[in-house]
Amino acid sequence: MAEDLAEAQWCKSTRSGDNNGNCVEVATNLPGIVAVRDSKDPAGGVLTFPTPTWAAFTRAVR
Repeated sequence: MAEDLAEAQWCKSTRSGDNNGNCVEVATNLPGIVAVRDSKDPAGGVLTFPTPTWAAFTRAVR
């Protein structure tokens, strides 16, 4: 099942200092999921993760 990403509010990390566009954007405002995309190709593919899975990932990388 494809998620509806029409309401996604995309943002880059505040720590992103890369002026080459080599960043990811994340949308955390969607119910139950977090969406991730390549900032260089916003019309390209999007990865989605259940919110608890994304939370576990971000805890692990901190």
